[in-house]
Parts: sequence; structure tokens; C-alpha cells
Amino acid sequence: MNFTQRTQRVREEALRLGFDACGFAKAGRLEQEERRLEEWLNQGRHGNMSWMENYFDKRVDPTKLVPGAKSVVSVMGSYYHPDHERQIEQNGSPKISKYAQGRDYHKVYKQKLKKLFQFTRNLVGNLSGRVFVDSAPVLDKAWAKRAGIGWIGKNSNLLNKDIGSFTFIGEMIVDAEFVYSTTATDHCGSCTRCIDACPTNAIYEPYRVDGSKCISYFTIELKEQIPEEYRDSIGDWLYGCDICQDVCPWNREASYSQMEDLAPRDKILNHDINFWEELDLDQYDALFEGSAIRRARFEKFKMNAITVSNNLSNHQKETQLNEHR
Repeated sequence: MNFTQRTQRVREEALRLGFDACGFAKAGRLEQEERRLEEWLNQGRHGNMSWMENYFDKRVDPTKLVPGAKSVVSVMGSYYHPDHERQIEQNGSPKISKYAQGRDYHKVYKQKLKKLFQFTRNLVGNLSGRVFVDSAPVLDKAWAKRAGIGWIGKNSNLLNKDIGSFTFIGEMIVDAEFVYSTTATDHCGSCTRCIDACPTNAIYEPYRVDGSKCISYFTIELKEQIPEEYRDSIGDWLYGCDICQDVCPWNREASYSQMEDLAPRDKILNHDINFWEELDLDQYDALFEGSAIRRARFEKFKMNAITVSNNLSNHQKETQLNEHR
């Protein structure tokens, strides 16, 4: 079997497993991304996410993470669901980012990538490597771009013309060779909708995001109280944020996910702020079992609920004032 046939067989298997795209890139040091990452870290754009400073060499060079690696096989898949279209229109109720509404994507993707790895091993023979799903120092968006399955938009998310940006990414870093894809081209053009829509001005210039100002950072990664100057900007976001993706033209016809486990769970949807404020630890554990939301921890989640409650209350008062003017 030649490299072309091998590449095609692995791509076909990835699609059969439920991924929406699969691409191949030659493993090596990401020199341009290395410079950008170093600058970003030096500027403190990662806030208190100190783990992003760790394993810098491995982060920019997968051959140091997986010795002997020759290829990075990137997969991406949509987590978008028909129910999400209705939720976009909802105002005045607590919101949870779409990606976190289903089963923890780490688990879903890891299982499927392990199957893809075994398929590739059976195809190639003596295969060595590892699979990753947002759980190791891998610049997944950079590799997805090199693998030709999307470009990195002005909001720093991976975009695909046919799929959109409501996607997860995973990789196999292996010691086998393939026919490598052409790096994806940029299709953001002159659009600045994501930049204009960000309420915290986290997208400080096109293609550059200050992680320490992002609503997702404030509601997930930051363990302390949200700084007072940003609390109003959090709006009704209880966990994460989708604003820069919701306004993106490439998401107008985003593809629906093929993976049922990623569909929104009814038990975490359509609750008012009183429900979240009164949530206790046992309810939290039962509600978010097997969910990525557990990353925020119970104490942090309750802090977010207080912030959102205050914002919704203030918004209601402003609305009533305006109606009486």
C-alpha cells in the first residue's frame, strides 16, 4: 500500500467514526507559532493559566513530545446541534457555552481517536505514537491549519468553510508517513464582527486574543472572584462564552454534529437564575456528571451564578426604567 492509499484509508475511517474532517501534516517545530506564543506569554496574556508556560519546547515541537514522530494527523468535528439555534435567541436567562452542554468532549474524542489509532496501526503495521484531545502541550489549532482542515480566525478559533467553528479538535502524533495536506487559507477577509462584539475587548487586534480578558477565562479558569470592572461585561454567561462565534458569518449554516454524545443534555438546559443560585454540591455533582463543566468546580460555579444574578437584576431594572420614561 502506498502513502496515497494509506492517507485515504485513514481519512475515510476518521469520517466513518463521526469526525467531519481529517488532515495530515509533517511533524516538526512550529517556528512562527513559537515566536507568537513566547511574545503572548511574556505579555501575560494567559492570566493565571501558568500551566501554559510549562513544556514550552514540547508545545512547539511534537517530536519532543512523541520521540520519533513523523506526522500529526488532525481531526475535527462539530458539536453544534439544532437545539443551539433556539438558545442563541434567548435573552435574559443564564447561558452555558454550547461546547459544554453535552458529554465531556475529552472522553468522546479520546475514545474515537483510540479507535482511529488502532485502525492506523493495523493498516501500517508497527505504529508508535499517541493521541491527544486538548489534554497535553499540543498547539492543536496550528496543526489543524497545517493539516488543511481549517484556518485560525480573527477570534483565534479554528474555522472551516463547510463546518463553521463550533468544533473540537484532536490529534494523533505518530511515526508513520502520509501524503501531507496543503495549509488552509484564511477566509475572514475584512470582517471584524467578532472583534466588535466582544464585550471585554479580549480580541485586542485581529488574530490575537488576550486570554486574561476573555469571558471564558473569567467564568472557568479564574479561581478568584471576577474583577469588578468586568462583572457587567459577563452579562448572562454562567459558564464560557459563545459571543464571538455566534456573530461569525461562517457559523450561519454551521454543520450539525454526528456524535450523539455531544448533544445538549436536557437536564442542564432552560433553568432560571434562581435554580443555579440554590444549587448545592450534591445537585452539582449529579447534574454535571461526565461534563466538561466540572472544570469550573462548584465554588467557582456558584460565584458565577451570583455575578449573573446581579447582572440580570440590573438589566431588568434598566428595562423597567426605560419603559417608564
